[in-house]
Amino acid sequence: MKPESLNFYERVYEVAKQIPYGRVTSYGAIATYLGAAKSARMVGYAMNGSVAKNVPAHRVVNRKGLLTGKQHFEGTNLMQQLLESEGIFVVDNQIQNLDKVFWEPLKEL
Repeated sequence: MKPESLNFYERVYEVAKQIPYGRVTSYGAIATYLGAAKSARMVGYAMNGSVAKNVPAHRVVNRKGLLTGKQHFEGTNLMQQLLESEGIFVVDNQIQNLDKVFWEPLKEL
């Protein structure tokens, strides 16, 4: 499928699927990459609906590294567990050393 034929959510999923193992990005970074800088909240809505779409939604956090989408994962701490299984440190629902694990789609894709 050509990128221009994808709807916004599908385009979000295509970017999220590119996030490398052990790295995270933000809703805003994905929105900016897609040319919709003010649509970070829409990226969040897309992530909420990404279950069963093989999208690593656990790798998308808010701009401060907070696990704001964790309530959309089964179990209380699944998002954190998935991140920690990739070597990402999380304390009090916040990614530690965000600058070291942050993946910037504008620079990487």
